[in-house]
Formats: sequence, structure tokens, C-alpha cells
Amino acid sequence: MTIFEAVKSTVTPRMAAEHFGLSISRNGMVCCPFHDDGHPSMKLNEDYFYCFGCGAKGDVIEFTSRLFGITALEAAQKLSADFGIQTGKPSVLAKLNRHRTQAENERLCFRVLSDYLRILEGWMTDCAPQSPDAEPDPRFAEACHMLEYVKFSVELLTEGTSEEREDVIKNLLKDGQITYLQERVKRIKEESNEQI
Repeated sequence: MTIFEAVKSTVTPRMAAEHFGLSISRNGMVCCPFHDDGHPSMKLNEDYFYCFGCGAKGDVIEFTSRLFGITALEAAQKLSADFGIQTGKPSVLAKLNRHRTQAENERLCFRVLSDYLRILEGWMTDCAPQSPDAEPDPRFAEACHMLEYVKFSVELLTEGTSEEREDVIKNLLKDGQITYLQERVKRIKEESNEQI
């Protein structure tokens, strides 16, 4: 297996963009680093990226090459070093590194949803309007909107059948929802610590 094959079978454009510090929305969009982009116009897909603004496209190696102004070989070497990829290993092992196992996904989703559930439950009491004509706090509105869904999802992850758990995880992984929630929970916790 060549270094190019090893890198492309292990690292997605999204993984590289996150590693290089780009801010990615939950639907996989990012401000294009290749032109003056004020609104996210680049889509990071599983095997390629595409910018709707400037038309830049390619795989993870092309992305890294353009980002750092280096050759494709230098980009592959950089990604190989950054992600600890060794050439010569069977591609199946590389692909396993690319995707978390079902059990790892379950643990991740359960942890993030449980943290978010505690936050929502706190908001239901702490941010509730004090009078009927008071303007509702956006956190209270979010809690009202999301609480039952999150409770139900946590319940399915703990007590559901394997098919139900798989469906919950599939929905949360779709379009980066769990990554978005994970970042949201992290920001909320950081903001709470700053206020203390």
C-alpha cells in the first residue's frame, strides 16, 4: 500500500480540517480557506471536499497540499505523520481506524446526550419565566424543545434493542449532529465555569 492509499483510507477531509483548526458546522460546511469566504461555502464529504464558491475540490491530500502550499507527496507525508499512519499495513486496519466501532459510538452518544440532558433539566428550572408575561429565556425555550427527544434517546441507548440503539446512533452521526452537540455542551460548560 502506498502512502497515498494509506492516508486516503484513514483520514477524511473533515478529520484533516478539524485537525488543522478549521471551524466546521454540524452539516459539514466550513469557510473555504482557499478564497475570501465570509459564509461557509465548502462541503467536507467522506472522501472529498468541494467549495461552492471558488470550485476548489479534491481529496484529503489535495486539501492539505493547497492549505499549506506543499506538494501532494509532502501533504501525504504530513498527514501520515500527524495521524500516525504507517504504510504497508493492510487497508482493512486503516479503515477500522477511520470509523469508530458501534460500542464506541454508543458510549460517545450516551455521554454527550447525558451531559446535554443534565443541562436541559437545569435550564427547565433555573431559566423558567418568573411571570406569565415575562420574555422566555432562550435556554428555557431550548430545554422545552429538546428535553423529551434527548430523554427518549438516552432511554433507547440504555434500554433499547440493538436495532433501536443503532437507529439512534445513525441519526446522531448523520450530518455531524453528535459532534455539534458535543461542541455545544463543551461551550455551555466553559461559559458556566466563566460565570462562577
